[in-house]
Amino acid sequence: MGMFRMNEYPTSSTVRTKRTDYGRRRLHLMLKRAMDIVLAASTLVMLLPFLLAVAALIRLETPGPVLFRQTRWGKNQRKIRILKFRTMYSHSCDESGVRQTIPSDPRITAVGAVLRRSNIDELPQLFNVLRGDMSLIGPRCHAIGMLAGGIEYEQLVPDYHARHSMRPGLTGLAQMHGLRGPTHDAVTARARIDHDLLYIETFSIWLDLQILFGTIKSELMHGKGF
Repeated sequence: MGMFRMNEYPTSSTVRTKRTDYGRRRLHLMLKRAMDIVLAASTLVMLLPFLLAVAALIRLETPGPVLFRQTRWGKNQRKIRILKFRTMYSHSCDESGVRQTIPSDPRITAVGAVLRRSNIDELPQLFNVLRGDMSLIGPRCHAIGMLAGGIEYEQLVPDYHARHSMRPGLTGLAQMHGLRGPTHDAVTARARIDHDLLYIETFSIWLDLQILFGTIKSELMHGKGF
């Protein structure tokens, strides 16, 4: 029987460290969910008159439903139905999400252009957050079969689905750093997943707060959507 080295086996201090790290992460995940519920619920209550006004504008401009529903990837690759304000003519809406939006896209209505530029179209996803399908912060929620660099994301990035080990978010580390919009460029598309995996690896409630305030500064105050 061969000799073994002591450092091949975990020491008691290593085990305690792992238990502490696991306990800390679990606590931060509980705080994250509590923050999701409190902020999503309070925001919906405060913005209710505004949301009703947006809904009225959408209906006044074009016929069709106020909300757009789309199937996307959720936690653990579970399929979820997300809500957004409809920003396109109802006959042009693409529930598959394969045909991505481009600048000056003719499918987008006048009201829809304003909603996208200001990210207001994303606000109905607060209901998804309350329901537990999504979180305020996390990897962005992708449509099933989303293309990146002209091919499916799973082909471009082999460990693509590792990003689904946490709830998808309204915003995330990649978006705070300006990685949003179409994914036609393969390098940028890979960078998004790198940011998602980095977020999952380094997650803490403090990181969530940093991303939340960073998003308010970079996106809501200077919207770049289209």
